[in-house]
Amino acid sequence: MTMTSRERVLAAINHEEPDRVPIIIGVSNATGIKMKPYREVKKLAGIQAEDRYIYDWPELGTALPDEATMVRLHADVRGVLDLEPEHIRLRNAQREPHSPYISSWGTRQIEVADGEWTSGNPPFSDGKTLEDIDNYPWPDMSDPTRVAHVKEQAQKLASENQYAIVGTPWLLFPLERAFGLQGMDVFLLNLAMNPDFAEELLKKNAELCKQLMGIFLDEVGENIDIIKIGDDLGTQDSLLMSPRMYRTLLKPIHADFISFIKQHTKAKVMFHTDGDVFPLIDDFVEIGIDILNPIQTSAGRMANLQELKSKYGEKIVFCGGIDTQRILPAGSPEDVRQEVKRVISELGPGGGYLLGSVHTIMNDVPAENILAMVDAAVEFGQYPLK
Repeated sequence: MTMTSRERVLAAINHEEPDRVPIIIGVSNATGIKMKPYREVKKLAGIQAEDRYIYDWPELGTALPDEATMVRLHADVRGVLDLEPEHIRLRNAQREPHSPYISSWGTRQIEVADGEWTSGNPPFSDGKTLEDIDNYPWPDMSDPTRVAHVKEQAQKLASENQYAIVGTPWLLFPLERAFGLQGMDVFLLNLAMNPDFAEELLKKNAELCKQLMGIFLDEVGENIDIIKIGDDLGTQDSLLMSPRMYRTLLKPIHADFISFIKQHTKAKVMFHTDGDVFPLIDDFVEIGIDILNPIQTSAGRMANLQELKSKYGEKIVFCGGIDTQRILPAGSPEDVRQEVKRVISELGPGGGYLLGSVHTIMNDVPAENILAMVDAAVEFGQYPLK
């Protein structure tokens, strides 16, 4: 029996087999598609639609796909996102061309090539004391222009009852906010050498994240199926910090944040964390993470999909899994098809799997490979799996 996209996703995230493996793409800066390949997909598919950016934030470089393209990509989800405050958007729209974009947190994106932007010049790199934290110009998370559109957008999607709704308020990740404020190298050094300061900074970030999350969830009400949070904790072959440090300093913050979310919504919690985070999956299950994204199959033990599925397949939902380091950018469409088939065969049995790329689809991925990925998911993802 053919399901709606929403029915399909809800079955999968409840560890049931839907009619086919759901596809998640285009609804956040971690499950999205950069503007260059998005334009190429539209051209290849013969779709005429304006270029828009996720979060109305061109410097992020990630597209907000139009509805026709989302349909062509067989996307089973639609996103509800917040925005930076109106005065921040206006200030950045009126700034000098090629000058840094400055967010409400004071973090900057700088142009490294024509139209290409990256994080730089962290504004709080010299922070070292609790007094420094008290004196930092923190963002106003209660600014109503952040979420003025959210209620109406969520209600519209819910009334249509066609697609699963994913809430993706902007980067409510306590550790990554610390990286943005101080730079990764400086903050990791503070974690080791100045833990009282580092822990207080994480707690301050978490406080602000919870404030905006609460406002966001109040606006969407029950009209949401998945809420996305996260923090990048892994590298290509290990963790950014020891398991002991994670469990001492950051796990309690994540646990409190997730508990807060679950007090405000019935939506499943998707946690985004790159790299080889295999040693922490038991911790993720313990603190209430429902969906783990992006399953970076090029990173350490995360490549062992059989082990992941056998050990955790009944405890956590997997989301992602299609390699963006080698297969999608450098493989042929047939290579992509075979990789999709392989990943579905490993992670798909019994449900509990949402197919997507490992992080956002970058500029080096050909449009042909993007369409090969989603078309193969439809072809090979039909249940019962063969």
